[in-house]
Amino acid sequence: MKKIAVIGAGIAGTTTAYALLKKGHSVTIIDSRRYPAMATSYANGGQLSASNAETWNTTKNVVSGIKWMFTPDAPLLFNPSPEIQGEHKKNTLETIDIAKKAREIYFKIADEEGIEFELLKKGILRFYDNEKEFKLDKEKVSWLDQEGMEWDILTTDEVKEIEPAFENNKNYEKILGGIYTKSDASGDIHKFCTHLEKVLVEKYSANLQLKTTVEYITRQKDKLVLTMRHENEIINGDFDNVVICAGVNTQNFANRLGDKMNIYPVKGYSVTIDLKDEISNRFRVAGTAELAGVNTDIRQDRIKPLLKWVEKYFPNVSTETYTPWAGLRPMTPNMMPITRESKMKGVYYHAGHGHLGWT
Repeated sequence: MKKIAVIGAGIAGTTTAYALLKKGHSVTIIDSRRYPAMATSYANGGQLSASNAETWNTTKNVVSGIKWMFTPDAPLLFNPSPEIQGEHKKNTLETIDIAKKAREIYFKIADEEGIEFELLKKGILRFYDNEKEFKLDKEKVSWLDQEGMEWDILTTDEVKEIEPAFENNKNYEKILGGIYTKSDASGDIHKFCTHLEKVLVEKYSANLQLKTTVEYITRQKDKLVLTMRHENEIINGDFDNVVICAGVNTQNFANRLGDKMNIYPVKGYSVTIDLKDEISNRFRVAGTAELAGVNTDIRQDRIKPLLKWVEKYFPNVSTETYTPWAGLRPMTPNMMPITRESKMKGVYYHAGHGHLGWT
């Protein structure tokens, strides 16, 4: 049995800790926040979308991003600096494979440990009111079908059958059709993480060290020593291994350890609307991508398009009461996650999952 520290209590950290505990190791989970899953794993779109696990680094997206640079409410907004890399198709197929395996692991963990996270195995529906976008996505179906993806191209009426809320909506007439991926699902990432964290502590005796910042990682003989700050107190802990699952902050650890890495933050926004007359009580809309450094400031000009989208397609949903949120996706230039060992023996990385962290 090894003594292992996992830095980060989001989706990457909690699932890593679970896997290690199941193998019989002693695990300490360290996070700077007061509670688990309070950063990127707090209020994302909720999609477990293996069939939609496409990487973003296409020529089309980059060109669109340049055009949108001076449009505050554009869906993709950035300050030019990230690298453009090829192999979009190859990487997309790899992310789909990872996502399919991850999806089954989530389902298995939830079933075995009794975790409730509002899981809905009802697929994911895309609908279109732009002919060009619809055509482009239909073209993807041909090569994704070859990889075992279940994409169904729908007519306008078939879209309404899946989503009855479009009934009596004047904007429904503008919908040209849709694409439905029935094997996909959705769930609350924050609930999954917090419920799993409780299982890790109560059932598997994990040590959860919150409100704790790792200042340094050093090697002393055969041990890794973590110098940590907990409520203005400096504490040390020695471990056999360390796994860094710190989201965008992973880049800071890599810099200190001398590891070549490029993880940069891409801000995403969501609004969670209160639904007093629905069973779930919540209606969440998420989207947009903003490359503007490490900040989680909520810009109203990024929130407004999300609210307008709701008002356009779901006019019966009141947007009077909502909670805005912004989180930082830990992206890499080729959109692929980083899972490898550091130059410092015994330290490993599990980060850079970008916009597909939950998936």
